[in-house]
Amino acid sequence: MSKKPLMQTKYAVPIFVKLLFYWILVGFIVFSIIGAIASLPIGKKTNQSFILSGSENVSTDFYLTLLSSEFRTLKSFDQSEIQKFSVSDFILQLTTQLNRTDIRTLFGNEIPGFYPYQNRIIIGQANTNYSNLPIESSPPLEVVLEDHNVIDPPKDDQDMPGHQDQTTEPAVMIYNTHNRESFLPHLDNVTDPNQAFHSEVNVTLVSQHLNKALAKHGIGSIVDQTDFTQVLHDKGWEYWQSYQASREVVKTVVAQNEKINYLFDIHRDSRRKDDTTVTINGEAYAQVFFVIGADYEGNQKNIDLARTLHENLEQNYPGLSRGVAEMGGAGRNGVYNQDLSENAILIEFGGVDSTLDELYRTAEALAEVFADYYWEAEAVAKN
Repeated sequence: MSKKPLMQTKYAVPIFVKLLFYWILVGFIVFSIIGAIASLPIGKKTNQSFILSGSENVSTDFYLTLLSSEFRTLKSFDQSEIQKFSVSDFILQLTTQLNRTDIRTLFGNEIPGFYPYQNRIIIGQANTNYSNLPIESSPPLEVVLEDHNVIDPPKDDQDMPGHQDQTTEPAVMIYNTHNRESFLPHLDNVTDPNQAFHSEVNVTLVSQHLNKALAKHGIGSIVDQTDFTQVLHDKGWEYWQSYQASREVVKTVVAQNEKINYLFDIHRDSRRKDDTTVTINGEAYAQVFFVIGADYEGNQKNIDLARTLHENLEQNYPGLSRGVAEMGGAGRNGVYNQDLSENAILIEFGGVDSTLDELYRTAEALAEVFADYYWEAEAVAKN
């Protein structure tokens, strides 16, 4: 009789210690997260991508091991499919974002040009690969604010032939989160792609031309002309907060124009001419690339729209679209305000070596293809 309590104590102690260990571990994780959030500078709010990036650093094996220790039914599964959980690996991955079983985590954030391999190409040309995906840079704000002399200034963009007076109520919002992205051929004595910024001769001119090209096909659009770079400067924000600055403007414009159903954020890629230019019927065009954020749920319809536009461009202007990619993770915004609408897309127009003539041709081609898609969708909606 005296031995039975001893037997119970013998088996009860390890279980208690195990539970105590897990509670300490969970407490450490919770306090680490709270500490990380509390350490953020004032004004830099957390967002979904921040939370996702943090959770991605924790191996799924940790969660499976933790749950299987408490739920016996999980132990009935093939344990060979669940890698043995290692506390040391878990702590290493949580604190350094390194996974010793995935070499990409060692080099992905350190070697320039390596991080694109973490993204996903949905559709593209034969020469579209992970080494030439669009680049998302975060230059110092003072570099973006610096103006340069302009050469070969753009001609006044008059109404195009065939311009329609009658258009729909604004159905498209066009804006430029990185509104000062410019083009080297129009900047005097500037050869460094990292210096290709200007307050007037920039990607906003492409947006204005796209607006007129859409009107030619009877589609009304609004071009937001907010200087988000100046907004960042006035608020004391950094360049990586550009999407936070444009988000509030987009929400306001959409709220004031209930017919707006499409959101086009127009950018300029940082890649060079060989990756961003194509010749079609003897004329040079700036290629486009459709980017969909990977760091928010429910992006499939955004992907479907981008894929359709890519495929339609391929039929009418072969090679004009470089493709569609889902991009996110470390070093990228990963949402791009596309969670605001299932018809929101980011479009990279050309690159740092593109000319406005090339860009305008592309804007007209995109407007033509989008108009076919838009009016077909409108006809279906009415039936």
